[in-house]
Amino acid sequence: MKTLIQRVSRASVWVDGVLVGAIDRGLLLFVGVEKGDTEADADATARKIQRLRVFPGRTPMDETLEDVGGGCLVVSQFTLAGSLKKGNRPGFDKAEDPAIAERLYLRVAEQLAAVGLPVATGSFGAMMDVQLTNDGPVTFLLEVQAGKVL
Repeated sequence: MKTLIQRVSRASVWVDGVLVGAIDRGLLLFVGVEKGDTEADADATARKIQRLRVFPGRTPMDETLEDVGGGCLVVSQFTLAGSLKKGNRPGFDKAEDPAIAERLYLRVAEQLAAVGLPVATGSFGAMMDVQLTNDGPVTFLLEVQAGKVL
């Protein structure tokens, strides 16, 4: 499972001109589910994000989402499972079946909400307009496999 994490001062997701999810200060999470990913990977992803100290405090990377009262906007992003290795067109052989991918992406959001963090989501499988103001900019790629952070 790959998650692109962006620290934002605000972010929103629109589908067909309708707002489906938004946060103010927090983390925008683009979650890519790959073949073989499991609930353990989703849980490990959520735990790591919950504990990340990526907001300024005494140091530039000191406080967590909870410390700053931040939220999460979780957006499914199957293109993170894409490969640019061969030719000029991305290949998506590693992307998980949509039914399984949706369940695991939603599990990340549910696990974050279960610990009391404000969580909004995109719309799985839809063409989305994602708007964000990156704070920093601060961007990380989190990779989890077999329930372990790589």
